[in-house]
Amino acid sequence: MLIGELREKANRLPLLPGVYLMRGDKGEVIYVGKAKTLKNRVTSYFRGGHEPKTAAMVGKVRDFDVIVAASEFEALVLENALIKRHQPHYNILLRDDKAYPFIRLDVKSECPRFTIVNKMAGDGAKYFGPFGGRGLSRALIDTVSKALLLPVCEKKFPRDFGKSRPCLNFHMGACPGYCAGNSGVAEYQARIRDAEMILNGRSAELKASLEREMRIASDALRFEQAARLRDRLRALEGLSNRQAVIGAVGSDTDAVGFFRGAKSCFSVLHYSGANLVGKDFELLDEPLESDAEAVSALIRQYYAIRGAWPKSLLLPFETEDLADVAQLMTGAAGRRVYIEVPRRGGKRFLVEKAMLNAREECLRFTTAAQRRQKTLEWLQETLQLNRLPVRIEAFDISNTGSFGIVAAMTVFVNAKPLKRDYRKFRIRESSGQDDFGSMREAVRRRFVRYADGDERFSSLPDLLLIDGGAVHADLAGRVLRELGISVPVLGMVKDERHRTRALVCPGGREIGLTGNPAVFALIGGIQEETHRFAVEFHRSLRSAEIGSRLEDIRGVGEVRRNALLRAFKTLKAIRAASFEELNAVVPRNTAQAVYDYFRAGGSDASGDGDAEKNV
Repeated sequence: MLIGELREKANRLPLLPGVYLMRGDKGEVIYVGKAKTLKNRVTSYFRGGHEPKTAAMVGKVRDFDVIVAASEFEALVLENALIKRHQPHYNILLRDDKAYPFIRLDVKSECPRFTIVNKMAGDGAKYFGPFGGRGLSRALIDTVSKALLLPVCEKKFPRDFGKSRPCLNFHMGACPGYCAGNSGVAEYQARIRDAEMILNGRSAELKASLEREMRIASDALRFEQAARLRDRLRALEGLSNRQAVIGAVGSDTDAVGFFRGAKSCFSVLHYSGANLVGKDFELLDEPLESDAEAVSALIRQYYAIRGAWPKSLLLPFETEDLADVAQLMTGAAGRRVYIEVPRRGGKRFLVEKAMLNAREECLRFTTAAQRRQKTLEWLQETLQLNRLPVRIEAFDISNTGSFGIVAAMTVFVNAKPLKRDYRKFRIRESSGQDDFGSMREAVRRRFVRYADGDERFSSLPDLLLIDGGAVHADLAGRVLRELGISVPVLGMVKDERHRTRALVCPGGREIGLTGNPAVFALIGGIQEETHRFAVEFHRSLRSAEIGSRLEDIRGVGEVRRNALLRAFKTLKAIRAASFEELNAVVPRNTAQAVYDYFRAGGSDASGDGDAEKNV
């Protein structure tokens, strides 16, 4: 179907909740979405004006289907199932092959061992986890077993109690020698209970219990039992430096972060009490959905794959389906899962840490070139440009009174300064502080040189930025139209602190930049670099002018001219200096010549004024 036919079909949809499936050329599902109101949501895709990624998806749609749901919650559940089934290209997808293994303990056995499994089963066993990988799971089993003196050998207990000589683990102090009969079932089971409490994140409770039992045994003069309890306490204390890892299984609060950069990153920080005990993250292509919609989709997938749910889930954004997602996760967990979006306080701090982790992981796994490319794509979207602004040129004027009015042009290619293409202009036609006339002259001269075939000006920019407001941008736009050149023109507007605030169209419409930090930083950097280049050019001309005046004085050459400028900074200060002050910088004869020159009215004596400042 054509876009018009799709729009007409969408207009006939009901005003009911449901799920829609966008299909491609071969009838394959390329995107699945849910809607509170099917007609409103689906028709929005066929009205145009989308960001590039959405436009690309819509351009591949040849038909769509919808499934009406009884409620928004039912639509959410159905969307989840359809995304898992079809794995649509344009939906944000987590890898479902990521392993989150569990540690299993077969409590039906008299002397159970810890094993690693991929999924929980309803077999009456106890499960701990999930963990980030099988390597971590094995390391946890080994650490807890060695610390609590549980057997890690191949022998089977209770069958092998007292049946053989102890192995090397006994002689290394890593096992009490169950096989030699040094410990029995009761001791074994006591240490298994300790391990369970540790893996459940209850180490503090276990420590308090062991201390209490040890005091009771000691007071009752049961010193052998007290010694065994003491050994268990020491083993527990030996695990203190591993609690951040072991406590991961007891996480009761998860904080979610999301960052959209050259790639996007989804991160989850796991907390047990106040302690950070684990972290997961995954890099993704930029999602079609908004940040809030992306987070909603990602947490649903993440916890379904992981197979374990926290008691409390902290999100960075409000999502339209927050209550439905909480209901979905509560049903899957078999207990209440609380989801909230904290605004302030300690919980907000946890979310901000998750956001920072997402940002840092994204930056770590993307190159500077990828980040610059993404910034240009965002700039194109923000300004609704027809093509990527690969080459950006920017103009600024620098003048002080009527002294040395100049214009500077900087060039950025792929968001990096291309200094060999920078250009300087001494303004000839305008005088005084005529910024408008000076800007018009500079822009005209640049593009006339292009029209005349000057190789130094042979490349046209994809975007022209003018330091100033709407009037400056309008003047530059008129010049281009007069020359028959089509280039988008925008003004760079500063706030009261002289920082870039927005871009402004020739007609006066402002385009804010603060919503996208990367674009904001790029435009701010371009404006600062252009201003710097203009000011340096202006200062160099002033220094040359002042230097030439000083060298008119008998006895003042390049060395003494530079010495005077370093000491006094401006021509005005040199003129006002006493003979003694001048003599402190240059020889006596030269100081007298400079002093007499200015007292005789040299250098157009009366008023360099502001032109002499900040040399």
